[in-house]
Amino acid sequence: MAPTLHETLLTPDTEPSVVADSLTLIEQEVRGKSGISGAAVKLAYKTAKTFAKGYLQSTVESLLPDLVTELEPYWADFAASGASGFGDYLVKRGDEVSEALLSVSDARARMSERPVIIKAYGTVRGSAGKHIVAALPAVGALVEKYALS
Repeated sequence: MAPTLHETLLTPDTEPSVVADSLTLIEQEVRGKSGISGAAVKLAYKTAKTFAKGYLQSTVESLLPDLVTELEPYWADFAASGASGFGDYLVKRGDEVSEALLSVSDARARMSERPVIIKAYGTVRGSAGKHIVAALPAVGALVEKYALS
């Protein structure tokens, strides 16, 4: 049986690299946004990035286990299918996967006591699904980088 994503992505030796690569992925995705919804994403990102030193990193670190849990059934199905390209696999299920991942950030937003962050999240939540779907090839590649090594 293939190792789970929890067993490969969240080990003490691997998790810091996954977090660093996730932060890089976020930065690249935000940088590539355009239009009105892209401007909102960039503003929300800037708000979160300047909110407090290390805020984004600590947020990624705390969300990662739940995000991995949401990706786990997709990874298991992907691995069992023998398909190639986890990113392509995720894209084919884009709306479903994006809602699964957004359930994690939605739960965090509901628990947050930081009005600035809640407001920033609220401004981008409506268009977040399409931005996540667009990032799924990169998310899949990031997962494969560690899960297949």
